[in-house]
Amino acid sequence: MAEPVLTYRGTVYPWHCDHMGHMNVMWYVGKFDEATWNLFTTLGITPDYLRSSARGMVAVEQHLTYHREVVAGDTVAVHSTLLEVREKVMRFRHEMRNASGETAAVTTLTGVHLDTARRVSCPMPADILEAARRLRSVQASSEAGEDGA
Repeated sequence: MAEPVLTYRGTVYPWHCDHMGHMNVMWYVGKFDEATWNLFTTLGITPDYLRSSARGMVAVEQHLTYHREVVAGDTVAVHSTLLEVREKVMRFRHEMRNASGETAAVTTLTGVHLDTARRVSCPMPADILEAARRLRSVQASSEAGEDGA
């Protein structure tokens, strides 16, 4: 059974915290952004690919929920699951957990593959689509197994 992919691990530093003593929302988004690029790299959407092919990935939608505060000194890990893969679009979920395994925050994002020269969406290459669909299939099988299906 496949688990969500570990895409980020890091520490909450004092400068990440706001006047209430917990990590500020901008840092949650930043850590989820780092997780996104790590997820993309596992699928072949690497910095070299993006630069050499004049391509990019843009976020067009994001939903974020907070479940538990994290504070300076906490370590967090982000695990990612592909929810949907289409020719030009990927939708995925990141779950941030603290060192105790408790969910701190969850975000769902929709990303679109972009021709950076023309500034329009375009299909992802076949090898990237294949890698994404394979991961989605494995993760979907895992979810079905957890649900008893």
